[in-house]
Amino acid sequence: MATVSAWLVSFRLRTLPLSLSAIILGSLLAAYKKSFHWDIFFLAVLTTLFLQILSNLANDYGDTVTGVDNKERVGPQRSLQSGVISLQQMKTAIITFIILSLISGISLIIVALKGLGLTYSLAFFGLGVAAIIAALKYTMGKNPYGYAGLGDVFVFLFFGLTGVMGSYYLHTHVLTYMELLPAIAIGCFSTGVLNLNNLRDSVNDAAFGKQTVVVRLGEKNAKVYHSVLLVAGMISALVYTYFAEASGLKWIYIVSFAGIINNMMAVLKNKSPELLDPELKKLAISTLLFSVLFGMGLIL
Repeated sequence: MATVSAWLVSFRLRTLPLSLSAIILGSLLAAYKKSFHWDIFFLAVLTTLFLQILSNLANDYGDTVTGVDNKERVGPQRSLQSGVISLQQMKTAIITFIILSLISGISLIIVALKGLGLTYSLAFFGLGVAAIIAALKYTMGKNPYGYAGLGDVFVFLFFGLTGVMGSYYLHTHVLTYMELLPAIAIGCFSTGVLNLNNLRDSVNDAAFGKQTVVVRLGEKNAKVYHSVLLVAGMISALVYTYFAEASGLKWIYIVSFAGIINNMMAVLKNKSPELLDPELKKLAISTLLFSVLFGMGLIL
């Protein structure tokens, strides 16, 4: 029987703050518009955590089966890779989190969309199913999209656009083009975290045919791509804030840019993949800080 600590390693707890950033920002944007609901927020957070853990477990399973997770890999050793957790145990855990995601997601739809009609509920249920499929197909099954270099696109869509705008809509039942800007910011920062992960593992990924964006671009261009992502995210946030009708505190989130810019410079100067691993956590925390300060600055 696998230990609790082994499962916690597979859950990849350091990725959870990043997954929460979109929900927190979307919910705080709703609060800025005087339409925040605690029950919706709680269920949205729960659903997101279940989906993130599902994605992490599925990623471990897929990379172990294909051989990408091996002793040559630079990042932290996975419990499945080391044999502490068996493939069958991981399959059971994946199924469990699919069920938990569905239960939580359906509960969220029922609470948030009551009175709007079946069409809206079916649309969000479809988004939820798509998120589950995306979590599974990143590295699992035939032709996983993560091995074709499409992981960045899906992270941007689900961690950025869908996470922020979807949670905002669940609270407010309205949506404008303006919410697209902070959603783009979170999407860019989240994609940056994935890019860091792929920069760290690029040599091993290339050896096993995992054609990530980093492998396709090459290390030098991938570092430039990383800078473009972070700069684009910061600019999107600044444009939204410029037009937002709020007090001067709306600019408070700029302090979070210090961590984001430091991360960008660390990546550009990096010469050792091992040193990129702690940068993942730093960028994830900076993104969470940005999310909280961005939303609170609009409300205060």
